[in-house]
Parts: sequence; structure tokens; C-alpha cells
Amino acid sequence: MEDTLRECESKPIKGEVKFCATSLESMLDFTQSILGLTSDLQVFTTSHLTKSHVTFQNYTILENIMEITAPKMVACHTMPYPYAVFYCHSQESENRIYRISLAGDNGDRVDAMVVCHLDTSQWGHAHVSFQVLGVMPGASSVCHFFPADNLIWVPKLQAHGHSTM
Repeated sequence: MEDTLRECESKPIKGEVKFCATSLESMLDFTQSILGLTSDLQVFTTSHLTKSHVTFQNYTILENIMEITAPKMVACHTMPYPYAVFYCHSQESENRIYRISLAGDNGDRVDAMVVCHLDTSQWGHAHVSFQVLGVMPGASSVCHFFPADNLIWVPKLQAHGHSTM
């Protein structure tokens, strides 16, 4: 709970707008303030197509990676707290969104959402991504998978993406 409060109360990084939503209504209000009040919205999330009790396993990419083209996005991450709290944020820097079909070693199927942050120069040096990847802010883009309970909001477009493979 303390980490959630600390994250929600901390200042955003340069070029970021953030908000901790405690209701769907407040999440939608924030999202529309970023993406446009008159925009039709589309939401993406990781979907587990099969049910499994396996916590960790290797996955293989099954099909072409689909890029979701969007001029802006709002990402909302669930936060540990006694009631629903979503850490929602949007960055001015360029991001790319992908949908990837995966198969687990045990046959599990997942349609996973991935976001790549192309400019990490404003991120703090202690960010876990830099520790895991062994790079410094701004030296590399950072991509990450979204858990099934996280949301990616974009303005609804006519064409929803194209293959990148």
C-alpha cells in the first residue's frame, strides 16, 4: 500500500501526465482529457485464451506481430491496494503498441499486449528496466508486456494495425 501511495503522489517525469484512478468513471475522464473528449476510444488488454495454473513458462511467438497504430495512448496499471486503484499515465515521447500471439510450453495461448517506450531519457536512473537490462536512461528503448489486468487506451482508428514481421 505504501508503494502505491508513493507512486500516486510522486511528481510525473518530464513529458508525462499521470493520474491514479479509483473508479472507471475517473479513469475514463482522465483518458478523454488526454486523448480528446470527442474521440471514440478503444481499449486493449492481454487476453489468456486458455486457463492454466502454471505461473512461469517459456512462450513462443506464433504469428506476425501486429503493431497498433495510435497518435497517443494512455496506459493504466493495476496497483496493490485494498480497493481498485489504476495508475494511468501518458507520455509525450514516442511509444509503439503491439499485439503478439504466444504459445506456452504447456499449450497455453495468450494474445499479449506490448508497449515499447522509444525515449527513456527522462526516466530515473533507478528504474527497474535499467537494472534488468543493464542500460542507462536514453541509451535504449524499453519494451514490456502488459499483464491481463492492465489497460491500454487509444483513439479508435479505422485501421487497427499492421503486421511488422
